[in-house]
Amino acid sequence: MPVILYGCETWSSTLREERRLSVSENRVLRAIFLLMREEVTGEWRKLHSEELNDLYCSPNIVRVIKSKRMGWAGHVARMGDRIAYMVLVRKPHGKEPLGRPRRSWKDNIKMNLQEVG
Repeated sequence: MPVILYGCETWSSTLREERRLSVSENRVLRAIFLLMREEVTGEWRKLHSEELNDLYCSPNIVRVIKSKRMGWAGHVARMGDRIAYMVLVRKPHGKEPLGRPRRSWKDNIKMNLQEVG
């Protein structure tokens, strides 16, 4: 987990990236827990995602990333006149590229705040 989450506070992740992280987490959990034996038939079978989550008993990777991002946002908001805060509140000058703008870190924070309420 620490290897995957290194620097996740500063990522501006898309839904596709979040889905990929969930898939990789399930792959690792399947490798750890491997197979399960049916109680009735006695046959071995692979675990479903819900069963993996029940066995692991830890929040999924996307929730961990969102909570770390929110903690970092609070830390940066309290910084005041430091460089990280200036980067957060400053608006860039110049022309914008054509098309829809990419989702920024600030947009992710706003979406997380709306989810939390």
